[in-house]
This record gives sequence, structure tokens and C-alpha cells, in this order.
Amino acid sequence: MALSQAVLRPMRGEDLDWVCACEAELHAFPWTRGNFNDSLAAGHELWVWEAENGPDAAALGYAVVQRVADEAELLDIGVAHHAQRRGVGRALLARLIDHAREHGAAQFFLEVRPSNVAALALYRRSGFETVGRRRGYYPATQGREDALVMRLAL
Repeated sequence: MALSQAVLRPMRGEDLDWVCACEAELHAFPWTRGNFNDSLAAGHELWVWEAENGPDAAALGYAVVQRVADEAELLDIGVAHHAQRRGVGRALLARLIDHAREHGAAQFFLEVRPSNVAALALYRRSGFETVGRRRGYYPATQGREDALVMRLAL
């Protein structure tokens, strides 16, 4: 898998079956098809990260980003199980950051579960810093889990 040849392209309706299946495999409390449709209707940027362009394209990951004024916020991101631990998440996040910067964002935000150690490590390696905490933000198996608010100055 050559990440140098991977492309970030807008998510299409026909991607939703794969994205929703991936989301359900990756998260205990996944986004629904309705959540993705709501994001599309709201004008958020929905992306698919593909290994190649054309008939042999293989989807590796996806993301949802909201941009408002000079800020971007990562709302959802996922890397297919078959593509994990190969630098795909890092490459996808770097491309999302570059895209936000190219389109005038001065800062990039995200929320992450404190229990999501792998995501925290990725975000910290990418330069994000914790700037706040949202109490009881995420549903959890028992009750709610906080979210760490992270920011990257672009």
C-alpha cells in the first residue's frame, strides 16, 4: 500500500455502506447513517482516503471535518482494520490538516476519549495539545466519558 499515492476525495453516497460498516467495527458507539447524512446536509466535509485512484481504488479510511471561519474541527475519523498500524491514520490526519490550512483555517480542534490511548498518541505526535475537557461528553458502557478537547495551531 503506497500512501504517497493515496488520495483524499469527497465521500459519495455509495461510500456510506462501507463507511457505516467500518464505523460499527471501530467504535463502541458508532455514528449512524443518519449522522453522516446530517453532516452532509449541514455542509461538513466528508472524506474518503483511498490507496489509489481508479478501478483498483481501495478505501483505507474516512473523516468528517467541519470548517467555520478560520477554524476546522475533526468530527469523526476512522481507519479500516486492514489498514491499521501502517501509518494510514497519520497520513490521513496530515492530509486533513494540510487541507484545512490550504483553505484558511488557523487552528484545528478535535475531541477524543481519554481512554482512546492510540488516538491520543496520534494526535499528540501530530502536534495537538489538550486545551480543555468536556465532562460527560461521550456515551459509555456505564454512564458517560469525558472528552479531551485538543487544538493544533496551523
